[in-house]
Amino acid sequence: MAQDHLPQSAHGRTSPRALLERLTSGVGRAARITHTEHLPPRVGRHADWPDQIRAEVIDAVRLAGIDRPWEHQAHVAAHALAGTSAVVSTGTASGKSLAYLVPVLSALLDGSEAPNGRGATALYLAPTKALAADQRRAVADLAAPLGKAVRAAVYDGDTPFEEREWVRQYATYVLTNPDMLHLGILPGHSRWASFLKQLRYVVIDECHTYRGVFGSHVAQVIRRLRRVCARYGADPVFLLASATAADPGATATRLTGVPVAEVTEDASPRGELAFALWEPPLTELSGEQGAPVRRSATAEAADLLTDLVLDGTRTVAFVRSRRAAELIAVIAQERLAEIDRSLPRRVAAYRGGYLPHERRALERELHSGRLLGLASTTALELGVDVSGLDAVLLAGYPGTRASLWQQAGRAGRAGQGALAVLIARDDPLDTYLVHHPDALFRRPVESTVLDPDNPYVLAPHLCAAAAELPLTEADLELFGPEAAVLLPQLERRGLLRRRAGGWYWTRRERAVDLTDIRGEGGKPVQVVEAGTGRLLGTVDAGAAHTTVHQGAVHLHQGRTYLVRELDLDESVALVQQADPPYSTMARDTTSISVLDEDLVEEWGEARLHFGSVEVTHQVVSFLRRRLITGEVMGESKLDLPPRTLRTRAVWWTLTDDQLDAAAIHPEELPGALHAAEHASIGLLPLFATCDRWDIGGVSVPLHPDTGLPTVFVYDGHPGGAGFAERAFHTAGTWLTATREAIASCECEFGCPSCVQSPKCGNGNEPLDKAAAVRVLDVLLATTGDKGGKGRKGADDGEPPAES
Repeated sequence: MAQDHLPQSAHGRTSPRALLERLTSGVGRAARITHTEHLPPRVGRHADWPDQIRAEVIDAVRLAGIDRPWEHQAHVAAHALAGTSAVVSTGTASGKSLAYLVPVLSALLDGSEAPNGRGATALYLAPTKALAADQRRAVADLAAPLGKAVRAAVYDGDTPFEEREWVRQYATYVLTNPDMLHLGILPGHSRWASFLKQLRYVVIDECHTYRGVFGSHVAQVIRRLRRVCARYGADPVFLLASATAADPGATATRLTGVPVAEVTEDASPRGELAFALWEPPLTELSGEQGAPVRRSATAEAADLLTDLVLDGTRTVAFVRSRRAAELIAVIAQERLAEIDRSLPRRVAAYRGGYLPHERRALERELHSGRLLGLASTTALELGVDVSGLDAVLLAGYPGTRASLWQQAGRAGRAGQGALAVLIARDDPLDTYLVHHPDALFRRPVESTVLDPDNPYVLAPHLCAAAAELPLTEADLELFGPEAAVLLPQLERRGLLRRRAGGWYWTRRERAVDLTDIRGEGGKPVQVVEAGTGRLLGTVDAGAAHTTVHQGAVHLHQGRTYLVRELDLDESVALVQQADPPYSTMARDTTSISVLDEDLVEEWGEARLHFGSVEVTHQVVSFLRRRLITGEVMGESKLDLPPRTLRTRAVWWTLTDDQLDAAAIHPEELPGALHAAEHASIGLLPLFATCDRWDIGGVSVPLHPDTGLPTVFVYDGHPGGAGFAERAFHTAGTWLTATREAIASCECEFGCPSCVQSPKCGNGNEPLDKAAAVRVLDVLLATTGDKGGKGRKGADDGEPPAES
């Protein structure tokens, strides 16, 4: 792509080390750094483009300031030209976009010489609208010297209806997202016939984000695309781009269903990166059960962002939630206004849930350089070309090492030096990581977990496929071994009907509306201002119980609202503007029953299990926490309906003899199991590509299905997402890290950094830190391996809860 421009900062280019020294010069700040990793600069290695690339394309790339490609870019182009699907998995800013764009543009240029001017087409899939819009701008700039040979257009939910017909009939490079492919393009494939007939390449950008349930859905959408393409005589080559990931070729093959070659050796240059681990200090406040409370990562990030903006340092602060993005921007703006009234407008928040015109305006501000500081959710992580950043703040571990490096790589583009700071939240995983830097800097990134054969995922896509074209016996191999099992069930439910020509969709409604591919549980809830009727934005249906319940604090564009009413039948949350001195956090309670046991591993007298469970949970109350300090001000009850989830879980049991050996008295057992459950959930994201909010847990001193003390950790998605299975297979290392995290915490009785959970429906009661360590010691005493191998058992949306 075009060369990155250097930012116009007040101080010029300051070295990463000097930037860090400035940040730590304040009182007590130096002690907050637990580790600094210095990654040296790297020299790039060039190659030549393959001979088959059109000379006009190479000239266009040179006009963009790029004389020769890096070696990995040339390798990807060679695979593409040979008709081999390939994934490039290299670092941020390593030129992955150019690696797939050059062969795609060359093919489109060839196709422009066909009689109809569209002898070749390409489809680009991005996980977010923002990334697709950014890539369209980049393609338009790069392909400008090629004239009308390349006609790039975005086709998503924001595309005006009057433009859509032009895109279908004339565009050669269509940029969209999996949602639009699922809901719009595939159901209406006959209107796309001329485009699909000539489809040469499918580009899947940021493919490492397609994990868990979302990734499993996307895998089935891609199989439907391949099937429809075959109907029109096309067999496109897949070109995928991924952040650094473990085994990207195998993951890409699982995602697409076709063999994929991998290109993983990064030949691009890299500037120096100083990466600091930052632990906020303990405050004088006390939390639940008198536990010590650390200053929040949000407050620390707001302070650091303020200092960096004052210094003229272009910075992005990545946060875990929409609310935190808004809060950091508001705090930084207020503090900057006290110094210079012109500075607050140089800081903004960027998150999902904004209306389209708001997102586009912020993206323009970013690209123009008018914004110096940005607080962003992962909506910005995914490849949007933010040029010339000096620093990145990560307010909390982003859940995976792949995302960590993706976010840190946003700074220092074009070989410039950069600073990255990971600010620990007050939870077990973040605390563990800032005191165990090797877990971040000396371990490979995770494998991406997805399960396309999940019956809850596959069934609605079989219906959608049958509505697109009747399903035949020959199609079953494409959709995997579970398809043959599910089809009779879909017939019995009256969704499909079998005739001589195959299986047909029988309903009037659209089959694609059976599922939300992002696993968000149905129609989004509209957030409406009560006094004016103005639509402020939307909230995912699965998150509505926890984020826009009655009394919840809702932030939008720097303004604070209180939810007056949540109408679940109409999917509307009515809010009114307010200025409360607190934030809110929902709590729920959970029960669980075992449906089926697939695998069991004997650990001496203890047992490790994996199988199917049914979880019932209900949001019962919410906490009010004082802004900045996080101090709990009170709790209010809620009356919301329970939700039932059939999913997959890992669970372990102990015997009475083991409890006696660990000197666990009956009155200590509930607190010991509860504490071990919380900490193990907190640590699992280190071993599976999940987030704490993707999983839940239950601990029971005597569970009716096992007859023993039992701790469950389950996937928070119908049918499972692969996380619990990963936990089973890495159980030895996962639970050992859990034990170490609890034992090494400096608190006496338990705190948010070790065994307390922010989403516990039981108010973090009871918890017994010391007994939890003893329980884990006796559990781990007889496991010599590092995870469950397993044998077959005897009997063949909303954030999940912790109890």
